[in-house]
Amino acid sequence: MLQNLWKNRLKIAVALLLVFLLALVRIFEHALFYDPFAYYFEGDYLNLTFPEYKGWALLGSLTGRYALNAMISLAIIFVLFRDVPLTKFSAVLYGLFYVVLIVSFFALITFSGNENNFIIFYVRRFLIQPIFVLLFIPAFYYQKRSAKNNIS
Repeated sequence: MLQNLWKNRLKIAVALLLVFLLALVRIFEHALFYDPFAYYFEGDYLNLTFPEYKGWALLGSLTGRYALNAMISLAIIFVLFRDVPLTKFSAVLYGLFYVVLIVSFFALITFSGNENNFIIFYVRRFLIQPIFVLLFIPAFYYQKRSAKNNIS
């Protein structure tokens, strides 16, 4: 086990650097991205009306943040698995999830009221946080291990 870690030390170091980049995106979120819902959800949002927002600015900001997180996440997946088709598959999934999430988010904030605050909170969370990489890495690892065990 220790030899395996030592052998993969460069891969681990690059992956940790990429995780640090994801942390930097989170740390500087207020300076980098327009998101009035960030302050809204930090407060007592169950009793508040939606904040005023500029639709196109919010769309651009959410898209930029999702794209930045997705690119870093795809780099992590590539570094860990060294598999181009797997990385392309992940990119397609990121694209599909983006479309579903962004349409859902804007539909919810446009056509619903405060009764859907929890749903809006979680849809926005999937857009702004790199949650998918936390799901993909164990799933791809399990898939690779299962395929290797089936060949043996």
